[in-house]
Amino acid sequence: MELRNKRVLITGADGFIGSHLTERLLKEQCHVRAFVYYNSFNSWGWLDTLPKEIKDQIEIFTGDIRDPNGVRTAMNGIDIVFHLASLIAIPFSYHSPDSYIDTNVKGTLNIIQAARDSAVERILVTSTSEVYGTAQFVPITEQHPKQPQSPYAASKIGADCIADSFYRSFNLPLTIVRPFNTYGPRQSARAVIPTIITQLLMGLVEIKLGDITPTRDLLYVNDTVSGFIAIAKCDELIGHEVNIATQSEITIGNLAREIIAQINPAARIVTDDQRMRPSKSEVFRLFGSKEKLTSHTSWKPAYSFNQGMAETIDWFRKEENLGKYKADIYNI
Repeated sequence: MELRNKRVLITGADGFIGSHLTERLLKEQCHVRAFVYYNSFNSWGWLDTLPKEIKDQIEIFTGDIRDPNGVRTAMNGIDIVFHLASLIAIPFSYHSPDSYIDTNVKGTLNIIQAARDSAVERILVTSTSEVYGTAQFVPITEQHPKQPQSPYAASKIGADCIADSFYRSFNLPLTIVRPFNTYGPRQSARAVIPTIITQLLMGLVEIKLGDITPTRDLLYVNDTVSGFIAIAKCDELIGHEVNIATQSEITIGNLAREIIAQINPAARIVTDDQRMRPSKSEVFRLFGSKEKLTSHTSWKPAYSFNQGMAETIDWFRKEENLGKYKADIYNI
């Protein structure tokens, strides 16, 4: 599929990956409608930080994906949907699982039902590597069993199943996109890399973390966005689940030590019990296969770990960015 001049809806455009995807789709010469979460402050999330000349190209739609009426309105005249809106914080899902079902499962149902009714040409539904749970084999392919090791993961498995059912039942031109552990500028404080960086840049010498033994497959956000674009352009991937991964892994401990070495080698890691997941809920190994994506498209990671981390740290070093984070408060 050619993206140029397509009318595109991005849900979750105000978030981390969504805001980067919005910028990229403008460069692809798409007409972008950004679905942002309604709030009384008229905040557009990370889109507010973009230069005026970029914001002026975006059509903003404020709403809530839990509202089917608003979703149908947002879908009017749209050719392609990138559905990223989701609740994603795992610790908060222990506290408020109902909200994850409402947003991630019912919200996804609203999106794909409206897409079906509007006869969109293509829809990409965003999943997560957390649906796999701790790896039973590596690299993790799309055939790996699903293991809901948190209410968040369960809600995303539910959303994936709803989406897959609409492809099979109604031939909806849909792909489930499954990024692994994306990081980069604008990532929220609930993620481990911003947690480490912001504590260090704010001068803390005891870096509070949970379990540092799990491994993660780290993907720089620009590579994740390029994966979305490659998948959207590839009609052969309709009806598929597709990983976006680097096919590598690093422990949280080694990751933290790498960042500490770059910012303040005198700092040390300390265990904060409130950041520990329940033992049966912790995902101890994520190491994804990129073979399906690379065999169907020309996608490959453009950023090495060192390049991606350097750009991320440089972004956080800017006062206007670091000031948006509260490193001394644990954000579940």
